[in-house]
Amino acid sequence: MANPLDDLPKDRLKALEDRIASRKPKAEDCPHQKKDYAMANLAWRMVIELVAGLGIGFGMGYGLDYLFGTLPLFLVIFTLLGLAAGIKTMLNSARELGEKQAAKAADGKEDARGD
Repeated sequence: MANPLDDLPKDRLKALEDRIASRKPKAEDCPHQKKDYAMANLAWRMVIELVAGLGIGFGMGYGLDYLFGTLPLFLVIFTLLGLAAGIKTMLNSARELGEKQAAKAADGKEDARGD
């Protein structure tokens, strides 16, 4: 089946493309949005890491309690261990972010000095 746009003259297509391009918002018009989304993604990553640690610890503790018949003992211990693991992972993510921002700031200072 033939494309109906093939029948249009090339200059009309170019004009249409230019009009569409001029109406689209440019990335530099909203620079804060990309940064905000990156920070939101990092925040969600940290929350998910914490919840995953808790969930895995809870599941392992409940499974061991079910297996051995000691319901609250392993559940509490492994839930607390999962919480500790989740917090440790969150802190590692925060440290990684800090290192990236420090490196970016250092690169910005070098560029400003002309090095």
